[in-house]
Amino acid sequence: MATQRLTKHNAAMIRAAIDLFRDRGADALLLLLDGSTDWKRISEMAQPLDKPFIVAVDSAHDLEGASEAGLKPLALNKEKAPLLERLQHALLEAAADELIRTNGEVVALYSGFQHGRLDSISHLQLDERMRQLTSRDLQMLESRVPLKTIKAVIDLAAQIGREGREGKPVGTLFVVGDTRKVIEHANDSGVDPFRGYNRKQRNLLDRKVQEDAKEVAQLDGAFIIASDGVIEKSRQMLEVSHEDLTMSKGLGARHWAAAAISRKTKAIAVVVSQSTGTVRLYQDGHLVMRIEPMDKAVKWQEFNFEPPSSSPPDN
Repeated sequence: MATQRLTKHNAAMIRAAIDLFRDRGADALLLLLDGSTDWKRISEMAQPLDKPFIVAVDSAHDLEGASEAGLKPLALNKEKAPLLERLQHALLEAAADELIRTNGEVVALYSGFQHGRLDSISHLQLDERMRQLTSRDLQMLESRVPLKTIKAVIDLAAQIGREGREGKPVGTLFVVGDTRKVIEHANDSGVDPFRGYNRKQRNLLDRKVQEDAKEVAQLDGAFIIASDGVIEKSRQMLEVSHEDLTMSKGLGARHWAAAAISRKTKAIAVVVSQSTGTVRLYQDGHLVMRIEPMDKAVKWQEFNFEPPSSSPPDN
């Protein structure tokens, strides 16, 4: 179990974040930690608190006792991921669990420079576009594809849309669910890099497989994903009629293919736009969800903060 000591410095930073949270009238307070800590003491520091105090760490095991202390625990499963990715993921998960309003304000406290030492406070104004990631919006998709799988695909698609690969924008297509019927309308566009690997080595719920998929996304063709998250095929060209489909002006062949395959089958199609990084979800031939790149969905605001003490750090 990873731990993060509640030192005098860390406690002072938590109190400063609580003060800012109350002063701004924010909707939630987010504490991003590197491990388990004294949850009861943190809860006592925040009293009285009538809004969500979210505590996020990488492992669910490290959150034992947080809920009992009156805090809102959030397991990220993002060990060794960059700070910004962990923070963004925490915000998305909190919105999906409806712990925060998708156009609200959040005060976040985290270790920006040194592991285990809380040193950064951010006041975040969330954007309406994050509403596309709430569990209520995704609920209609769960009957066909498990929520865990579709969220993993959306998360990966959003990363590709935001980051591209090696500094270049990348567009790609994921077709999730109803794989047997989808494959009937697919042909290889080239050598499939995932061919020959076992199912565990092709499961998108695994972080390493996600990184491999980011590389393959630079190549032509779609990913065909089973309901359990396994990549059945990659680099697939979809051959489906576009007749009678209606699309927004400016969307290319990848979006037409996504809409068409979602109408022809019971699959959900997730498209990343190469030009804008926008992620779109299609079901039954219709656009059901649009997600802007995360760096546009979260507005970072400058905040001048005086350290709680000029004394040397005690950790």
